[in-house]
Amino acid sequence: MLALFAWAASAAAQQRPLDTQDPETIGAGRVLLEGGISGAHNISYPASGFKGDLWQLPVVGVNVGISSIADLQITGGPYNYMSITSRQPAPLAGVVTATGDSTSSVEDITIGAKIRLLPETGGTPSIGFRFATRLPNASRKSGIGQDTTDFGASLLLAKTVQSIRVVGNFGWVSMSEPLEGTRQNDVLTYGLSFARAVTSRTEIVGEINGRASVRTGAAAIGTESRGRLKLGGRFTQGPVRFDAAIFFGLNAVDPTVGFMTGVTYVFNAFKVP
Repeated sequence: MLALFAWAASAAAQQRPLDTQDPETIGAGRVLLEGGISGAHNISYPASGFKGDLWQLPVVGVNVGISSIADLQITGGPYNYMSITSRQPAPLAGVVTATGDSTSSVEDITIGAKIRLLPETGGTPSIGFRFATRLPNASRKSGIGQDTTDFGASLLLAKTVQSIRVVGNFGWVSMSEPLEGTRQNDVLTYGLSFARAVTSRTEIVGEINGRASVRTGAAAIGTESRGRLKLGGRFTQGPVRFDAAIFFGLNAVDPTVGFMTGVTYVFNAFKVP
């Protein structure tokens, strides 16, 4: 049990396949590279009226430990492909250039930073803070991009109890409205995850993660509430970790079901002066 506890604490900062952010960092001078593929069935894009199956090939991420308590984070992807199963009347349908039964685009790049404010102790959780900006790399002409920029911040908490790591996030994101660029919708973000060590190399993970519009009445198109319930596992071999998970959507615009799999590699890259 002591060995599982120590392993769980040292591996806590490795995220995949979870989206809920752990306040622990990867360590000064270390670099974390991650990549994977995902497929989402029956996902909706209300701005373009598209509904179909989305493939992300791949989603990549880079975390750089710029100090013992801070990470720089960059995520994105070169290719998103959607098989269109239906088209509905929508505000931006006339802008879309995809005329067949499929469309593609790059994934928006997200740049952020995570700072651990307080370390975990025997009786208190670790506490951190994260802020990030999503850039408008995916074009609205594809039907799966919005050409908008978002900024958000969140409070991160985590505690390890025996072989179980529990992490919680709570924050907000200011989302630009695709139909009216001078307006924004401030939505709440949330996340609650667990990682249970089964052996020294294997763990079971799960989470509920998403965003919730708190505006009175219907949310602006493109800023709707979205969320996912995810269950999966991870296997670690030295500096390499493999992961896989299935997920289920929590809202009407979310995918009904999907899966993801990928790999993470951590190494010492440089010395912090």
